Amino acid sequence: MIQLYAWDTPNGRKISVALEEMALPYRVEPVDITKGRQFEPDFLAISPNNRIPAIVDPDGPDGAPLPVFESGAILVYLAEKTGRFLPPTGRGRVQAMEWLMWQMGGFGPMPGQVHHFLSVDEKDRAYGLARYQKETHRLYGVLDRRLTGTEFVAGDLSIADFAILGWAWRHARHRVDLAEYPNVRRWYDALMARPAVQRGFSVALS
Repeated sequence: MIQLYAWDTPNGRKISVALEEMALPYRVEPVDITKGRQFEPDFLAISPNNRIPAIVDPDGPDGAPLPVFESGAILVYLAEKTGRFLPPTGRGRVQAMEWLMWQMGGFGPMPGQVHHFLSVDEKDRAYGLARYQKETHRLYGVLDRRLTGTEFVAGDLSIADFAILGWAWRHARHRVDLAEYPNVRRWYDALMARPAVQRGFSVALS
């Protein structure tokens, strides 16, 4: 039975709805984010980004238990596990993935900030900037821990490295000193030394 680690949030509901639609048996393990439960070591071992939701499938692709974090990755995993709600190939798969990425990248992060700022009295620019900078540094820290003892984020070089590199490239604009994150610095320098990466950054895009 799949274990769902979640709380009553939009991202948590994405997965409970999908599990119900896919008729997969599951058990909920509430992670009380109002009490900081997401920062406890046992949850960190499942979700290194300290965010809900996450799942543990006791029957992973290789027969061993598999933890999966990030709601988009969980949805793709469950769809491929069941063969439902994500076409295996073709135009329909592309469109489903497009709209999934649209939600993950925009229609979630931005309304989520509206939720937050509507709940506080402080509305000045300094407060918002401090909030975003704190979260940005937290994410660089997550990436730094992930890169401990591994060359690339998913083991072998993958599209995940390319996706993250596009944002890490702007670290100076984020007011982030990579010297504070030595594993990110090593990873970043190694990628930026690759001839194809250099060509990708030098090609005219505007």
